[in-house]
Amino acid sequence: MIRFLLSLAAHLVLSALALLLAGLLLSEWVTLHVSGFLVAVVIFALAQAVLSPFVFNLARQYASALLGGIGLVSTLLALWVATLFGGIEISGLGWVLAPLLVWIVTALGGWILLGVVLKRHFEKRDREKAARAVA
Repeated sequence: MIRFLLSLAAHLVLSALALLLAGLLLSEWVTLHVSGFLVAVVIFALAQAVLSPFVFNLARQYASALLGGIGLVSTLLALWVATLFGGIEISGLGWVLAPLLVWIVTALGGWILLGVVLKRHFEKRDREKAARAVA
């Protein structure tokens, strides 16, 4: 349960960071609204969590050559869903650049944060538990 909650928190933080970076670096095409930013982050994170397996299954079934781009496609769709709730607006070239930037930030951040930092933390905790059980 703790791992799930930490994973959820990390995903929300990475989503917020990715959307902020998209808003800052792509300000010509991506507009974030302060009043709806948190809603956009939550909607984006939920949409990405729901859409990723769906898009993966569709690609696996109908277009297996596209399996490598699943992350980008689900990020694009999640951004589109987030725009429907008004916390973020994307126009023009932003529809190409924002998914790419957000995907890179969330993928690398997830790999670093969840794959390295949290894994080490839990491995250390498990070793300490095992050492106490032996003693």
